[in-house]
Amino acid sequence: MKTTVTGFDVAATLHKLHHYLPAQNPLKDFVHHNTLHAFQDKNFDAALQEASEVFGYKTYLSLTEFRAKYQKGEIKKPFLEQAIASKNNLNSKTDWFNLALTGDFSEEVNARIGVLRSYWKTNYAINLDKANHSLLFKLISSYLDQGVAIWNFPEIKEGFLATVLTLEDSKFSGVFKSKRVKDLAFSNPTIEHLLHLLVGDEACFEQYLFDQQFAHPGWSGMVATLEHNPAALLDLRKISLNDFIVLELLLEIDALDIKFGGHWEPLALSLKTAVSQLFNEIKSNDYFTVLAIWQEAAEWSLYDLALANISKASFIEKETPLFQAAFCMDDREGSLRRNIEEVEPKAATFGTAAFFNFEFYFQPVDGKFYTKSCPAPLSPAFLIKELPRTKKHATDFHLNKKSHNLLMGWFSSQLLGFSAAVKLFLNIFNPKMTAATNASFKHMHKNANLLIENSNGDKQENLQLGFTVEEMADRVDGMLKSIGLVNHFAPLVYIVGHGATSLNNTHYAGYDCGACSGRPSSVNARVFCFAANHPKVRAILKDKGVNIPDGTQFLPALHDTTRDEIAFYDEVILNAVNQSFHSENQKIFLEGLAKNAKERSRKFDTIQTNKNQVEVHKNVKKRSVSLFEPRPELNHATNALCIVGRRGMSENLFLDRRAFLNSYDYLVDPTGDYLAGILGAVAPVGGGINLEYYFSRADNEKLGAGSKLPHNVIGLIGVANGVDGDLRPGLPSQMIEIHDPLRLLVVVEHKPEVALYAIKKNPNTYNWFEKEWVILVVYNPETGELQRFKNGAFVPYKPISTALSFDKNQLWNEAFNTNLPLAVLN
Repeated sequence: MKTTVTGFDVAATLHKLHHYLPAQNPLKDFVHHNTLHAFQDKNFDAALQEASEVFGYKTYLSLTEFRAKYQKGEIKKPFLEQAIASKNNLNSKTDWFNLALTGDFSEEVNARIGVLRSYWKTNYAINLDKANHSLLFKLISSYLDQGVAIWNFPEIKEGFLATVLTLEDSKFSGVFKSKRVKDLAFSNPTIEHLLHLLVGDEACFEQYLFDQQFAHPGWSGMVATLEHNPAALLDLRKISLNDFIVLELLLEIDALDIKFGGHWEPLALSLKTAVSQLFNEIKSNDYFTVLAIWQEAAEWSLYDLALANISKASFIEKETPLFQAAFCMDDREGSLRRNIEEVEPKAATFGTAAFFNFEFYFQPVDGKFYTKSCPAPLSPAFLIKELPRTKKHATDFHLNKKSHNLLMGWFSSQLLGFSAAVKLFLNIFNPKMTAATNASFKHMHKNANLLIENSNGDKQENLQLGFTVEEMADRVDGMLKSIGLVNHFAPLVYIVGHGATSLNNTHYAGYDCGACSGRPSSVNARVFCFAANHPKVRAILKDKGVNIPDGTQFLPALHDTTRDEIAFYDEVILNAVNQSFHSENQKIFLEGLAKNAKERSRKFDTIQTNKNQVEVHKNVKKRSVSLFEPRPELNHATNALCIVGRRGMSENLFLDRRAFLNSYDYLVDPTGDYLAGILGAVAPVGGGINLEYYFSRADNEKLGAGSKLPHNVIGLIGVANGVDGDLRPGLPSQMIEIHDPLRLLVVVEHKPEVALYAIKKNPNTYNWFEKEWVILVVYNPETGELQRFKNGAFVPYKPISTALSFDKNQLWNEAFNTNLPLAVLN
């Protein structure tokens, strides 16, 4: 069948593919993002229906799961009724309540993607995926390899396709089998020309490329990401989606030529009926409307309870605290903050993005490459270097690269192989840290010296080495004012970064600090403290209205969230008085960490929570380095809330590690400019984490990575099932098993008109809230009222739920309920 020629635009199609393909960075920069970012210009519900019908994604829980939650009381009737009432476009004659509860719908997803290309099987009885993917994936994985392979791919500077053609030209048996394709490959073919040979009709070209590339979205998405961000690879490779597609088109023509001896016609000529265009209009239907109703009911069953408790907030002016500590806004830090404050009520804690307002690349001692230590979208102009030292990191000889050559390989396998096997066997029964363990404390040596201050403008490869005094002052001022810490400074202010420890964990970067591009934030903590302790910086801060007493000192630290351990840096700077304070404060931190480990253990199947606190903490540490533990920690699972406000908003709440907590004092920021900066980070960072967990839970096979047990690391850039499968985007099932796929509710403490100004200041930020990818509620501190942002305006919201309360001691009851709801702590 011949359709009308439309004038195919290859550049526009490639741009469109870049937009829709997964945008996941290599494993070393595993930063959470909205999996369906391509649909973010649409309202959330409409976007989820379109993504499902076009690409076949499951974007909601199934009706069976929603209805089971209703029967168990997790979704409550008033919120199901409220969700139905909120849908303005519903047919009033339909009984939506009973339709939601008992309606009979087919839940089979008939995706548009892949339909056109499926006619190769139907009309020609050939599976081009099976014929070509194995070879294609081997070529691309070998070319992009970052250190798994012992021998490098014979790379040349011209790029991926040119490198493959060099192999083709120099080998007796090359990549292509057909003489026609061999000749075609060296004629500098364009995508258009190859599609004319393969498909024939320009009206089908765009859809064919979408079908082809979404047959392996992991690899195509990685190529598209690296084309726009080549610095995501430490060992740089030149690659483009254009070259990748050209090679695959050549392989497809080659497979057809071999099978049919060159006697076949373009695909479009064999079609008897027109194929529906991929992005034709999506019409609403009752099935997706019911799913959207259930989703909203599930979310507000939790949101309402949280808001009922938050509305009980109390703000008590405290005297100068015993010490202050700034942690990451990360949901895993919220429970530690609460436990520290319970151990020592005179302590005050804060939450902020843990790059601590210092954006830079970091180069460890003897490091060949730089690593970004700030949010992924930023492009730092600064470099922090670790200066040479005598003590090196521990290594295992049998893991050394030299053990792979003939002589040393024989020596290590004969003499060291047996001892390595014994160590491995013993580690099964008594897991402990080894040189192979990925540990946050290894990111930077505890006693390392850093080059932080730059008064001469020195540079290294176009990056400024360190910061000037003025640059440091601006960043310290911005961070302190954004969290509301501008007076009543304690003698000691701890700046606590975070990281994680795990073994045999391919997604380790997803456990570290997202604000530092998936790395521990210890370097950032040290840089901030150096700046905040600098006399010249303090003089500038005083002129800016932040007067830090001479006796106040800032001390950096790192919290390992998997092991619940802490390390303090630069303790030698402390004066005698603060050294004494610090000795006592460390006991408070250690007690809080042990309580936190016991609280976390409630959700670990392999740990008996009813044992004493010391024993539980010991087992939590062992769990973190067990070779056979696929869940070293539950990371961001169950995240659903973000509170932006003073500590009184959350201080007496049990949030069960479900909330990001970003400190903010509206009194310091009457105009909302600092709030705009905070929400500009909260929406993409908190929202990105939330939505990646959401979609990985809703469809773990297509939008997640499936079980990590069969995963193989491919080139240190991604994971695949087996040795030559497609790269798996999203999160493995072990990270999302207990997650509830709910959108992030952001609760902001300020007047509604100021919050509206803050979100409108940046159009990208406004889009997150206006299209309801993230839900926004404002708590007005002057009236105590709650207002929800909907349809471009704030409207009053009164919680239906009654605030719950329980005694703090209940947390430590041996019969503690693992599903304790959000509640007010007495």
